[in-house]
Amino acid sequence: MYKIYGRIQSRASRVIWLLEELGQDYEWIDAGPHDPRVLDLNGTGKIPVLQDGDAVISDSAAIMTYLADKHGAFTFPAGTPERAEQDSLLHALLEEFDAPLWLAARHMFILPKDKRVPQVVETAKWEFDRSFQRMGQRFKGPFLQGEQMTIADILCIHCMSWAKSAGFPMNSDSLKAYGKRVRERPAYKKLGEMAKSA
Repeated sequence: MYKIYGRIQSRASRVIWLLEELGQDYEWIDAGPHDPRVLDLNGTGKIPVLQDGDAVISDSAAIMTYLADKHGAFTFPAGTPERAEQDSLLHALLEEFDAPLWLAARHMFILPKDKRVPQVVETAKWEFDRSFQRMGQRFKGPFLQGEQMTIADILCIHCMSWAKSAGFPMNSDSLKAYGKRVRERPAYKKLGEMAKSA
């Protein structure tokens, strides 16, 4: 059985969502960054961490790629043009969605007060929305790459939910409609149930 370490309100939710979609058994350990249980597995103290037998994998994107490849679902086969496009989307989402969201979060409440630069938050919001509109133009529907849902969709929807809660602008009607539709999936709704019980 897989073990996933991390808070449900963190990037660990991406991994849990994928495990639910895959129908895999897992144990969720509600542990924050630098928790001793996390540090035992990952010296950086960062979450999420996946334990698969003796294998320990960190970073949500790496974990999702590992699980999707291992189970042959929510991914295209390696060495195909479709996989290259999937990887391109994944990297773009990490750089253009996740990065400005994390930058803003650090300057809103994570960094020591004397290290925060409030103006950075507005710049991050502008940068995110510009990328959001570009992703809307790239969107094929019903999922990012067309008919098949991939781990890029999980990353995208997680970032969109994060952006919504942080008050980021999202000016793409096609992406907002896509987000609303995908959040109706039972595996996504399980995250809400877990958050309530945490």
